[in-house]
Amino acid sequence: MTIKLNDVAEVAGVSPTTVSRVINNRGYISEKTKQKVESAMKELSYYPNDVARSLYKKRTYLVGLIIPDISNPFYGELSLAIEGICSDVGYRVILCNSLGQPEKEEAYSVMLIRNQVDGIIVCSYNRDVETYKKSNLPIVAIDHYLAETIPVVGSDNYEGGKMAVQHLIERGCKSIIHINGPAELETPTQLRRKAYEDLIKKPITYVVKSPFDEEEIIQTIKKIFNEYPETDGIFASDDLMAASCLQIAEEMNIEVPKQLKIVGYDGTSTVNRLLPQLTTIKQPIEDIASTAVSQMMELIKHPDKELHRETFLSPQIIINKTT
Repeated sequence: MTIKLNDVAEVAGVSPTTVSRVINNRGYISEKTKQKVESAMKELSYYPNDVARSLYKKRTYLVGLIIPDISNPFYGELSLAIEGICSDVGYRVILCNSLGQPEKEEAYSVMLIRNQVDGIIVCSYNRDVETYKKSNLPIVAIDHYLAETIPVVGSDNYEGGKMAVQHLIERGCKSIIHINGPAELETPTQLRRKAYEDLIKKPITYVVKSPFDEEEIIQTIKKIFNEYPETDGIFASDDLMAASCLQIAEEMNIEVPKQLKIVGYDGTSTVNRLLPQLTTIKQPIEDIASTAVSQMMELIKHPDKELHRETFLSPQIIINKTT
């Protein structure tokens, strides 16, 4: 049997209107009355209808979070940080794992809008999702350009790339190669590549077309060692690529860091536990999450407010045994 608000009112000995006021924290209610209503709700295992409450308050206190791959340590830790921050301010997160597929992302974005979320945070490679361009919802992107009107938050990718390359140069590397995703992706992470190409006289960048395809990453790294055996430094655009570099180097009996030095990018605690020897550029994940949530909340409160198009936060280099 479904327990209704009237049932709570009957057990508590108050009117349905009083129960509604207690649930919505509206108007003056004595502490004694509150306790009676809450006790009745507990006794009956009654849970307020959030849909009805949201219609009254004009908010659902739900936000959507769309990421490409929850198994990636960076996105996993970013999601955890965003969920924790949202929880602290009374919001719940609906997590959507798009696997980098535009059609799946489009379907998730439509689902979130139909569920009347108050805002969406997006970590996506898919700029062509029409929902983002047409929706009036508050949307904030992380490290990806989605539309001219959507603010972007991330690490200072150019500065991070510069740190990585300068460190390899300072460690004596003469033949440094960079591994990155497709150049056509419109994302601030391309600035890592730009920093590399600005600092190296004859830059050589190897492109991984599918950044989440482990086999393609491995084959790309093997190709680097076969085509440029003199390579003594690699700047990988994320830690998973750097980890694969370590794996292949070991298989090919290339000594790290004596013969080859490696720098990754992301610096998650997960990778740090598994590969404590990896030198990497650490992204300020907590600060990125906090800034993205803060901007989304600002847009929820003030829909017409114009925010900075780009907010880039400072990374730091973590020097370990791969350099």
